[in-house]
Amino acid sequence: MIQKKIDYLPVQAAYKHREALRAVPGSRWDPFQRAWLVPVTKGAAAALRCIPGVPLPPELAALAPPPTEMTDAISGDEAPVAPMPIKAKPYAHQVAAYNAALGHYRAWQGGFALFHEQGCGKTLTAIALMGRLALDGRIQRALVVAPLAVLPVWEKDMAAYASYPYALRIVHGTAKAKAKAWLDLTEGPGGLLKVMVINYDGLRSAENMTRIAAFAPDMVILDEGQRIKNHQSRQAKAAHAIGAAARYRLLLTGTPVGNSPLDLWSQYKFLDPAIFERSFYAFRAHYAVMGGYGGYEIIRYQHLDELTEKAHAIAHRVTKAQALDLPERIDQTLYCQLEPAALRAYRQMQRDKVAELAEGKATAPQIVTQMMRLSQITGGFLQADGGGALTRVSRAKLALLRETLEDLLAAGEKVVVFARFRAEIADILALCLELGGPGSTRSIWGEVPSKAYGQAVEDFQTDPQVRLFVAQIQAAGAGITLHAAHTAIFYSLDYSYLNYDQAKARIHRIGQRQPCTYIHLVAQGTIDEEVLAALAAKKNIAEDIVDNWRRVFAAP
Repeated sequence: MIQKKIDYLPVQAAYKHREALRAVPGSRWDPFQRAWLVPVTKGAAAALRCIPGVPLPPELAALAPPPTEMTDAISGDEAPVAPMPIKAKPYAHQVAAYNAALGHYRAWQGGFALFHEQGCGKTLTAIALMGRLALDGRIQRALVVAPLAVLPVWEKDMAAYASYPYALRIVHGTAKAKAKAWLDLTEGPGGLLKVMVINYDGLRSAENMTRIAAFAPDMVILDEGQRIKNHQSRQAKAAHAIGAAARYRLLLTGTPVGNSPLDLWSQYKFLDPAIFERSFYAFRAHYAVMGGYGGYEIIRYQHLDELTEKAHAIAHRVTKAQALDLPERIDQTLYCQLEPAALRAYRQMQRDKVAELAEGKATAPQIVTQMMRLSQITGGFLQADGGGALTRVSRAKLALLRETLEDLLAAGEKVVVFARFRAEIADILALCLELGGPGSTRSIWGEVPSKAYGQAVEDFQTDPQVRLFVAQIQAAGAGITLHAAHTAIFYSLDYSYLNYDQAKARIHRIGQRQPCTYIHLVAQGTIDEEVLAALAAKKNIAEDIVDNWRRVFAAP
């Protein structure tokens, strides 16, 4: 009998991983290469994936899917088990998720999770579920906890898609603004459903926790629920307490597992403490093997099939690759708020430029120049009249980029970041190198010689260690292919629709096998919103706004 030859791959890892690597089926130490030789088999691949901190070669990664990966069959002809109260036609995966969650809620009270990748429409499904539970008489008050950048998205999406009466207020901002929102929500006209929206940092406020307790939500929704994965954090403990008092709980995230399968425990304590061990340390002892100095280091994971099965009992997982009915291009907007000093500088410039332009006949170049200066402020910088050095005035958008990149990198994605101004790009590059590590980032912008463009693109396209690409919009023109990524972030925007469309086309090209997601970072209440609206309407900004410049420079 002829036995099939088994190929081996060298795996280099720190000395502390020796015991875990020795336990991989078929592995052996090669003193000449000073590496572990691991057989290219499914068993070895699965075992190697359970060792934290050890890189998994692509040949082995293809043999063993992530241990916590969940897949759900999506039927294109599946019908909602009850009418979805939304003003939009849902995609098949949204119907499947709605049916799974609603079936769970109708069977018993408790929690359910939508583990849907970014761009798969988790918010729409959540809006439909809230409405159906309200129409069924099961809930009257809902609390939504979301990252600061997503708060305006909930307000906009509820207005666009909810086909049932509701009252929504965002409890955020100054003490006066929060008090007014709370008063409007609790004493104003109701409707079928009252919705309180708050950000995660708000859970650290004793005043907000008092408000939430008085509101007594029947349903609690955690948007980007991986924010509570650290069970010892103050906001996680608050979420657990709030969830325990609610009849229904819903957790939304595309990345339930970031650094470790143990990330699931805190999220499931919110959803249903009965799914896993009630103690984190009992949970860790069951699913992880500890060792190292003092026994505080995770050597490897175990029982991950069981972990997946239990987690899947109250969750619905969808990837963009599975959601075949998604549009080819998905646009998303995330918001930040300029710091008070930056906003004052922005408003002052608005007022100054209105007076200056109104003195005489405003020309197109004058208007565009002043618009650019406003755009620079939203990106973090202020330039004095007549040019000169830039002064940093804001880090709000950079903080939003950090948060967004952390989530995408945790999901294992490659990402392209577009920006317009050089000062922004320098900041973005520094952030990418911090998050991704040395060798993780390539770029195309004014400081990079054009002859180096080809190698930068090649590295991003072929090297799995190069996960981030930073490009100046004007430089990343036609002919550059970056479809190793299916997500692009626009930190700032060019005023030319042609340049904007060309930038989008860098990842949406022949060979792209997944829907492309474009995330736009917008400073709320600024020129960013005007520019994005014009680009969405396929307008050239300069031409659109020249005749309506007062709209842009009109300070509230």
